[in-house]
This record gives sequence, C-alpha cells and structure tokens, in this order.
Amino acid sequence: MTSYDYDLFVIGGGSGGVRAGRLAGSMGKRVGLAEEFRMGGTCVIRGCVPKKLYVYASQFPEHFSDAAGYGWTVGERSFDWSRLVANKEAEITRLEGLYAKGLNSAKTEIFASRAVLKDAHTIELTALGKTVTAETILIATGGRPFMDESMPGHELCVNSDQVFDLKSLPKSIVIQGGGYIAVEFAGIFNGLGVETTIVYRGKQLLSRFDSDLFTLLNDAMIEKGIRIVTEAKITAVHEAEGEHSLSVSLSNGDVLAADQVLQAIGRVPNTKGLGLEAAGVAMAGDGSVVVDAYSHTNVENIWAVGDVTNRVQLTPVAIHESMCFLETAFKGNAMRPDHELIPTAVFSQPEIGTVGLSEEDAAKQYTNVEVYRAHFRPMRNTLAGRSDKMLTKLVVDGDSRKVVGAHVLGPDAGEMAQLLGIALKASATKDDFDRTMALHPSAAEEFVTMYSPSYRLVNGVRES
Repeated sequence: MTSYDYDLFVIGGGSGGVRAGRLAGSMGKRVGLAEEFRMGGTCVIRGCVPKKLYVYASQFPEHFSDAAGYGWTVGERSFDWSRLVANKEAEITRLEGLYAKGLNSAKTEIFASRAVLKDAHTIELTALGKTVTAETILIATGGRPFMDESMPGHELCVNSDQVFDLKSLPKSIVIQGGGYIAVEFAGIFNGLGVETTIVYRGKQLLSRFDSDLFTLLNDAMIEKGIRIVTEAKITAVHEAEGEHSLSVSLSNGDVLAADQVLQAIGRVPNTKGLGLEAAGVAMAGDGSVVVDAYSHTNVENIWAVGDVTNRVQLTPVAIHESMCFLETAFKGNAMRPDHELIPTAVFSQPEIGTVGLSEEDAAKQYTNVEVYRAHFRPMRNTLAGRSDKMLTKLVVDGDSRKVVGAHVLGPDAGEMAQLLGIALKASATKDDFDRTMALHPSAAEEFVTMYSPSYRLVNGVRES
C-alpha cells in the first residue's frame, strides 16, 4: 500500500480551503495546507470584508448630512484615507490570525508557500524547496482580477485587489466595468468625495439582475453625482500633466482626465502555473477546473471547490462546497452542493438584495407570473429630507402561488435578502407571505402587505 505524507493536502487558504482543512483535521486526518499570500483568501484579505468596511466609511457624509433633520448639529469633520487603510489592515490581520488559529487547533500543517502539482499525488512547495505527497488533494485557489493587458497604458491602472491600498485618495477616478465590483467601488469613492466615472461597454450596469434593480440603481447613482458612460470602453490610458495625472481615451471618442483608473472587468480562475496539466486535471477554456456535481475532477484523488471552478463566485458557496466535499470524500455520504436560490447582495449605494428569479427570467419559465411591487421613500429618509427611495418586489408563479423571486433595493437590502432566502428555500407561497403579520414600522413589512399584483406577465406579455 502506498504511503503518503498527508491524507489531504489543500492548495489555497481562502474560506473554502480553510474550512476543508480545519474540519478534516478535526476528523483526525493528516492535513497540510499551502497558501502563498495571506490566510483568508479573497473574501477576508482583498474582497468582501475590506470592501464592506470601505462602504461603511463612505456612507458617513450622508449620515452627517441627515443628522440635522433629527436635531443633531455635526461640527467640523475631515477624512483620513491613510487611517482607514491602516484600520482595515489591522482588522483583516486579526481575522487572518483567527483562520490560522483554527487550522492549528485542528493540527493542520500550514505552509507559507506557493504549491505546484508535479503529478496527481505530489506537490512542490516552491518557497520551501521541498515536495510532499498526499492521498487526496483539494484545489481551492479561488480567482484573481482580470486585467486587460492588451490595452495601452494598462500598467497605469489598478485592479480590485490593489485599490484597497492606494497610497492616497485620488481626486478623481475612472472605473471600467459594469458588474457588482465596479458599482460598489463607484459608491465608495463617490461617497468619499472623489469625482467618479464608470465606463461600461454594455447598455446597462448589473444587466444580469432584475430590470427594476439595475434601472433604479442607475438613476440613484446618477443622482448621487456618479457619471455613467455606457456602450463605451477604455482604449488607452496615458500619463498627463496638469491638474490630473492620467488621460483616459474612450472608444466613443471622449477623453477623460483622472488621477486613478480601476479595471473592474471581472475575475478569472486562479489556475495559472498551478501544475494542473502535469497532474492530468481537465480545465475549461476560461482556465477553471472542470468538476462534476460533487466537486470531483477527472482525476480520482483530486477535487476542487470555490471560485477556481467558476460555478458560483461567492464565499458562502465555497464553504458549502467544502462541506459537501468532506461528506463525499471522507464520510461516504455523497453530497452535492446546492446552488439553487442563493441570496445575493450588492453593496452598492443604494444597496441591493436579491434571491431567486428576476421577473424577466420568471416570464421565460412560467406562463402566468404575478409581480408585486412597492416603490417608496423609507422612513429614515423623511426627516432627513433625503429623496432616496426603496424598492420591494416579489415575483410569483400565478398558478402555484409559489414565490420564485424576491428583490430589494435600499437600506439593509442584504440583510432582508438573507431572511427572504429562507422563505424561498422553504417554497413559501404568496399566501404564506400574506398570512404573516407585518412588523410596523419597518421597510420589510412591505413584503407581507402587497396584497394585489402590480401587474401580470402572461406568456411573457405584460398585463396590468
């Protein structure tokens, strides 16, 4: 019988990899884990966590302004970008330590090194100049920002990893992209007083979301002072002299002056130089690891979870996939990850929370769709004199009465989407929502007080 150094070796110290390594170690398995950068992966170090901290920071100017309507007088105020960056760094360092502590407690051996597969059972730890072997290997290397290196001046741009640690806050920024990363950073920089422009090649930001969400968000962003240029892309970035350090050329002929350019044009699986070819692991055209429904690759002892598989790029999904991997690989309980009805938040300003089908997708699946919609000014904005409005929306299969989609735009939308996800996962009907007593006064009560459909979609055609 072949003897290996480890029962399981995990490549990648992000949320999925750490969860798998820690729990496998707790099961008594001999586990090794390699991470070449910092423990915690994209979410903790350069994604969800620091991003939301920056969102909070960017919202204070509006909070200060709103305070007057509630009787408060706010005195002189100033913002220190370097202090925000330092405090962010302290927090993610704390979280990084907790990840390492959990692995150490489970007796998982951590290697601060890049790991490269030499064959199906052998891993080279490049920073340490050694190789180890493992019976089972889990690839959890996540994704990385895509940079358009064919564009002249791309080296003058930053990506969504680098933007957290800018040496100073720019006076103006151009953001290329139309997905959630682009709109979130647009809100952050705009809130911090930076002149902000989004350039997107498509017709509409967040075009994969429900049409109400992307339309209302677009209008709200413009009202907040963000310039949105659609159906155009950046063709070149050059150094410039004068008030702004960069000149940004667009495909529509416009030339923008800016101090910083952020490329937020997507993420790609982090598989380059991983040695997958040497191990015989199949990859798709986008570089992602090909897996079956159980996260199993074409190589018997190699598995993959998280963004590196390019299925659903969300931290809780990577963790869930890791849990299913452990059940399947080590407990003899074949378990498929459930990718249906995943609640999603976009920390734009205003915030988006969504779960289930958009009305457009529902109309393609169901012949009789009922749409319940409320668009109103939330109570917190009344005394503040703020015109920002909120959207609550339910999409219902009119025949079964099952709620197939729920969408929110406005304060705490993500928090609502998490709880709405429970209801939709439980196959709640519109009648279940109607039977639920409202919690007043709250914005969320709208979800249980919309008794009549705003309109219907019959065979894809809207009827009032």
